Amino acid sequence: MISTSASGRFAVVLLSIAVALALAAPALAAAKGQKSPAAAAESKDPNHWFQKGALCATYGNNPAAIRYFGKAIALDPGHSGALFSQGVSHGQLGNYTRAVADISRAIEMEPQNGLYYYGRGRTYLLAGEKDKAVQDFRKAADLGDEDARAYLAGAK
Repeated sequence: MISTSASGRFAVVLLSIAVALALAAPALAAAKGQKSPAAAAESKDPNHWFQKGALCATYGNNPAAIRYFGKAIALDPGHSGALFSQGVSHGQLGNYTRAVADISRAIEMEPQNGLYYYGRGRTYLLAGEKDKAVQDFRKAADLGDEDARAYLAGAK
């Protein structure tokens, strides 16, 4: 049986090895011609940033989501999903003017996307602009959005 002091020393040695490997990882990666974790974080794939933004938004971290959606948009200005999602995150933070602007740009890119009209309508509703919200909900419902249809059915 290992004495407590021996197992304690063993744990310290393992921890020291783990720390040394973590500190040496960027240098080892560079020597092998691989990207370091920091370089990998600067992905040039807009979908990488879109997915990170979506995860942040899912957990309510809208400021971080907006940053990541912004990176996706910078890499692909035609990424309507990133524009829409960035707008929704702005709306969650109460930045309704910016939210409507972003979502409207997404709608210009994909005018047949009912979800985008529903999202802008929801933002208008949060901003206290019910008439504009209902217009967008009607358009979204016409395009097949079930949430818009449910809202309109409940509003009667």
